[in-house]
Amino acid sequence: MEKKIKQSDRRQFIGNAAALGLMGAIGAGYVLSSCKTQKSEYAPPVFPETAPDGPVLKAGLIGCGGRGTGAAVNFLNAGPNLQITALADVFQDRIDRCRETIKKSHQVEISDKNCFVGFDAYKRLIESGVDVIIEASATHFRPRHFEAAVQARKHCFIEKPAAVDPVGVRSVIASGKMAEAAGLTVVTGTQRRHQADYNETFSMIKNGAIGELISANCYYNRGGAGYFTRQEGWTDMEAMIRNRANWLWLTGDNVVNLLVHNIDCLNWFFEKHPVKASGFGGRYHRPTGDMYDFFSVDFIFDDQKRYQGMCREMDGCTNNIGDVIFGTDGYTNCQNKIFDYNDNLIWEYKYPLDHDGKPTGRTAISSYDQEMINFVTAIRTKKPVNQVEELANSTLTGIMGRESAYSGKDVTWEEMMNSDLKLGPKEYTWGPVDIQPVSPVPGMKPST
Repeated sequence: MEKKIKQSDRRQFIGNAAALGLMGAIGAGYVLSSCKTQKSEYAPPVFPETAPDGPVLKAGLIGCGGRGTGAAVNFLNAGPNLQITALADVFQDRIDRCRETIKKSHQVEISDKNCFVGFDAYKRLIESGVDVIIEASATHFRPRHFEAAVQARKHCFIEKPAAVDPVGVRSVIASGKMAEAAGLTVVTGTQRRHQADYNETFSMIKNGAIGELISANCYYNRGGAGYFTRQEGWTDMEAMIRNRANWLWLTGDNVVNLLVHNIDCLNWFFEKHPVKASGFGGRYHRPTGDMYDFFSVDFIFDDQKRYQGMCREMDGCTNNIGDVIFGTDGYTNCQNKIFDYNDNLIWEYKYPLDHDGKPTGRTAISSYDQEMINFVTAIRTKKPVNQVEELANSTLTGIMGRESAYSGKDVTWEEMMNSDLKLGPKEYTWGPVDIQPVSPVPGMKPST
């Protein structure tokens, strides 16, 4: 428990806690005292239960699919005087469904004049008088939407992952630095970092509960993406975007789109990103698109410690979504439990109780609501938060793993940071797309 914490770690923690108005909850005197005496105790942030009141914040949602609609509802749940005033998507039917959901959940009407359709809809939304951008479009488009929002000096919530390729990741990093210089808040959809049980477990691990971290495994194994039927009259572009869960250029493939949840968690707990990936994958079940069905990747740190990441989308198989980190003195599932190597439970997160006095198994506030509460709190307290770098690092970790599996060769962080790989068509029009459903064959494709 006496493991040293770097002064920079304390400074970052204090800054993040203060930005979210948390110092009173953990005790400013305690934290400042720990800085002076160099004690090793790390206290988890205590997030606000609701965002503070303030002038109306008008949000515009870019990307009105299921996650975007959910994020809009989470924003409205976050506190008083919050409005969704504009919607943008490439498809009108998605806007219609989103409007209906928001009206049903919060009795909010969004006018026709503030609903924008098409590839340039994000530009018109940004110019519509909103204060805040919620970016939840297909991942391919995220870097350009984020850049435009920051250039317009809008606070941003952006979903994960950051991009589908190294060029996009570098764009997001640059926009993040621009946002920081402008004093804007950018919160990302890495919801575990906003979840009370994960934060409490992180605190236990940082304070030495399992000793020195050695290795880890993570899993995002679930059922298949499903069949997709192209309707008569759809162009290649429309068919691809409606079937985006099966196309590399739109999602980045499963190791980026899905395993990013776990990658971000393990990078967070190890407090750094891997520098090399060695992986493999393949395709057996998926009936459309060009993505793999499964990946297995070793992610290797600069000190040769490593974690293994596995993801799979295939029906009829055993599902498993979770993480485990091994230390010298025990192991943890990262979320709510710590064990010794005799499988004795030595610590467990205490969840709120239900009306019968039994643990609910859920945090008091959902992580999706909490990330929006933290977002609005940072804006209204004028204490900016910027989570871009950690999201970019987790995304590039996934891309590194994908390119290793595609090529059948080890791929390094430096190679990815310097790569000119850019996925997708050269222009966005409702017509043919010169991208064929051909999956990479390991050993035939050079590493990027």
